[in-house]
Amino acid sequence: MIGASREALAAGRENLESLTDNTSVDTVKLAEELAAVTALLNREVSLRRTLTDPSRSGQDKAQLIASLLGGQVSGETVDLVSGLVRSRWSGARDLVDAVEELSAYAEIVAADKAGKLDNVEDEVFRFGRIVAGSYELRSALTEPKATAEAKAELVKKLLGGRAEAASVRLITTLVVHPRGRSLEQGLDAYSKLAAARRDRVVAEVTTAVPLLDSQKERLSAALTRLYGRQVHLNIDIDPEVRGGVRVQIGDEIIDGTVSSRLEGARQALEG
Repeated sequence: MIGASREALAAGRENLESLTDNTSVDTVKLAEELAAVTALLNREVSLRRTLTDPSRSGQDKAQLIASLLGGQVSGETVDLVSGLVRSRWSGARDLVDAVEELSAYAEIVAADKAGKLDNVEDEVFRFGRIVAGSYELRSALTEPKATAEAKAELVKKLLGGRAEAASVRLITTLVVHPRGRSLEQGLDAYSKLAAARRDRVVAEVTTAVPLLDSQKERLSAALTRLYGRQVHLNIDIDPEVRGGVRVQIGDEIIDGTVSSRLEGARQALEG
């Protein structure tokens, strides 16, 4: 998002944070209702255009939302969406994307409040690695002709009873309603939302063998000092690196693996 839409989304996230600070708010229910609003706006092109029309007053648009959603969803959801439509948007689709992101963020907040955010982050990351390693599974989850029910059932079979409920809900929503995103893009977006919740950086770490807890702590501490923010490690095991550690944070790569050093030596010899 750019310009006005980015500012509107940031304000919406702040409103959601403030709203969910209230312990009486059912954050999981809020996430589900925001997902339903996303589906509504995604279907109704004329509605989302009306709600982002700069020629209409914010109050008019908020009243329209209240009339549409009142009695269908909680007051908290109505208030949150009303705040969004009062804002200015660079494009009508940006409003839908924002509601969808806030739905996912509400799931992240709920997991954090329950002390399960670390588990959700790890499960989302591992699911991404599993999908990346299986062409058949990825095809089954992204097959356009497959029904939403079939895809949801497949996710349930893969993760049911083995992952946090929030992880299952997030991944199911992404698989059933990708809205033009690839699985990889959607899962990466979830990781970034989880990092934003606690203002920390996510580092993708690749090693030949599993790291000891003490090694994880030292690496996390070193990266935290380097980046000035708490760093969460998503660890992937790849025997092909042979030894050492490869760390990627955003576009920056710190490669200290044996395989990279061997490749460097090979290129030097060939040169």
